[in-house]
This record gives sequence, C-alpha cells and structure tokens, in this order.
Amino acid sequence: MPSAAPKSGIPTRSYSQLPTEAQTTINLIYQGGPFPYDRDGITFGNREGLLPKQSYGYYREYTVDTPGASNRGARRIVSGQNGELYYTADHYASFVRVQFE
Repeated sequence: MPSAAPKSGIPTRSYSQLPTEAQTTINLIYQGGPFPYDRDGITFGNREGLLPKQSYGYYREYTVDTPGASNRGARRIVSGQNGELYYTADHYASFVRVQFE
C-alpha cells in the first residue's frame, strides 16, 4: 500500500513499483521525447482538483501505453513544473505521486 505524501495527502508509489509502461513514459519525459502520441505534453487542467492547486499551465500530461487498448487508454503521467510526477491508472479519478529511491 502506498504511503501518503506529507503535504498533499496524495499516496506515493516508488518508481520501481509502477508498471513498466509508466516507467518508459517517465524516461521519455526526462529525455524530452520523442513522444508517441500527439497529445503528449499538453496542459493538464486539474479540473478534478485532486492535485495540489497551481496556476493553469503548471501541469502537463503524458500517455502511458495500455497493452491491448485500441486508443490512448486511461493511464497517464502528469508532471509539474517543479519536477513532481503523478501517475493515474484510472483517467484522473485517483493519483499516486511518483517517488524515486
């Protein structure tokens, strides 16, 4: 069970515990791409209000491949301008903050 991040209350999960496809997406973010989907890198508006409040444009979203899906699927990595990363497996219904060992 992931532990909660002290400030936000969002659970944390170790990078090594994420699905391989999420790790691949994170590696692409750090490399600056290239990204497989046209919508990768677009602004994430945080309309659900689950991530810490920031100004519009602070967060970017990236697709995490879902094996067997015929579309982009529900899994995403959301990155913040200060380097924080969040993973959602259910299209923004919940998040875990990615923690590096």
